[in-house]
Amino acid sequence: MAVLKLDRWNIAIGDGQPLVVIAGLNVLEDLDLALSTARHLKALCADLDLPFVFKASFDKANRSSIKSYRGPGLDAGLAMLAEVKARVDVPIATDLHEIDQVRAVAALADLVQIPAFLCRQTDLVTAAAQATAAAGGLLHVKKGQFLAPWDTRNIRDKIREAVDRDILILCERGASFGYNNLVVDMLAIPEMQQLGVPVTIDATHAVQLPGGDPRSNGASTGGRRDGVPIIAKAAVASGADGVFLEFHPEPDKALCDALSCLPLDGARALLTTLKAVHAAVRAA
Repeated sequence: MAVLKLDRWNIAIGDGQPLVVIAGLNVLEDLDLALSTARHLKALCADLDLPFVFKASFDKANRSSIKSYRGPGLDAGLAMLAEVKARVDVPIATDLHEIDQVRAVAALADLVQIPAFLCRQTDLVTAAAQATAAAGGLLHVKKGQFLAPWDTRNIRDKIREAVDRDILILCERGASFGYNNLVVDMLAIPEMQQLGVPVTIDATHAVQLPGGDPRSNGASTGGRRDGVPIIAKAAVASGADGVFLEFHPEPDKALCDALSCLPLDGARALLTTLKAVHAAVRAA
């Protein structure tokens, strides 16, 4: 498996490396919340000696309803993330949705993310790969809910044809299982690692119930918050190289995916356990 590095931040992910924590907010709500969440998680990960990348989205372009909160948008959102990066001194992960966003996002984000629904969009994936490689970042691609893990080979091959160095991290986030439900096959993690790339688990989005929030009669996504730690621990025990987690100081008041994000004050206990699981797996 390739070991990928963010040299500026002294972060490496892959075989034999520490468990990488990609964590933060589902979507940017305001600058103060982003700063306080980033500072909290940075301090916690430093205390646990875990590499940390702060994540937040500037736009949630695939919300169930046109009336749902999407975020501050590209310009205001990237400006907010730039403030977090400069003032908290953390690497940034954020996702993009359109080709015309690629250069601006890659110029700021250390970890550029392709959402699951867009992982087969060839022009977007290759443009993001080229811009990310030129900026010295890494590309985090979520496996679509409709893809078998071995079919992500095509994503890897597109990126390898587009750029001349390894930059790809694949992310498992569950597969569609009938209506309004997802399941995670832990065998997908080693299966994708066999492609020679690091693999993370998005435990937050893996507990989503698409279109299944009874409070909105299907106009928003439901979730099973209590399942996030279960999936995260199982994935790390299965060999995941990193974890993707979303937090909020008051999850029920989060403006997006409230039923899936975790309370920020529970981050220490979960990350402590995940580090111990990761160490046990590597020692076995």
